[in-house]
Amino acid sequence: MEITWYGHSTFGVELGETSLLIDPFFDNPKTDTDPEELDPDYVLLTHGHADHIGDVDRYRGAKLVATPEVVEYCRDEFGDYEAVGGMGMNIGGTVECGDAYVTMHRADHTNGMETGYGTSGGMPAGFVVSDTKPTQVSDEETVSFYHAGDTGLMTEMRDVIGPFLEPDVAAVPIGDHFTMGPWQAAIAVDWLDVDHAIPIHYDTFPPIEQDPEDFVKEVKATGSGAEVQVLAGDESFDLSENLMD
Repeated sequence: MEITWYGHSTFGVELGETSLLIDPFFDNPKTDTDPEELDPDYVLLTHGHADHIGDVDRYRGAKLVATPEVVEYCRDEFGDYEAVGGMGMNIGGTVECGDAYVTMHRADHTNGMETGYGTSGGMPAGFVVSDTKPTQVSDEETVSFYHAGDTGLMTEMRDVIGPFLEPDVAAVPIGDHFTMGPWQAAIAVDWLDVDHAIPIHYDTFPPIEQDPEDFVKEVKATGSGAEVQVLAGDESFDLSENLMD
């Protein structure tokens, strides 16, 4: 599994013959990628804020993976999209997306749509993308990536996502103001018990300017064994080649 950070919360995931794009928003200072160059099979949307769905209209041929509310919003605003399951998915569900399995978990955030805060996009989410279907039986050969979405620190990371979904790498927001800041994100990494952590959702706008080295220090302070990967925009990370034994 290879993941590429395109700045903010935008990731590309290549798994087998399947390509996924998470939270497409290329109007950010970390990327030089032309979004028209990408041709994902699936587009995953954690929630409906503009800095997470800003470029979704470029990917009409991809299937949407999002809550039913976000799927319907995208259909109303941008055109007729095919969605996984016809109407999207919801918290706790796992769907098969080509060679990938995508499990949706809650995020602690808001989800008012850009047409007005009276329009709800349902529960905000994060995704665990894995190469096998999650079960209660631990599989050390499974490779999995957790995109936390926009979230604050929540005990589900310690009690559910870490021990049962067992991500190997976690992308966590560190920008503060709208999400966790570096110290709470570091606690999340420790609770998740991942091998690698990637800081996201920072330096896009003035309120979320952060030095990612502060996150590195905070992770070390927790005693976590996770290695922090501070990716440059458009930089890729191959999970299969970097997992700890």
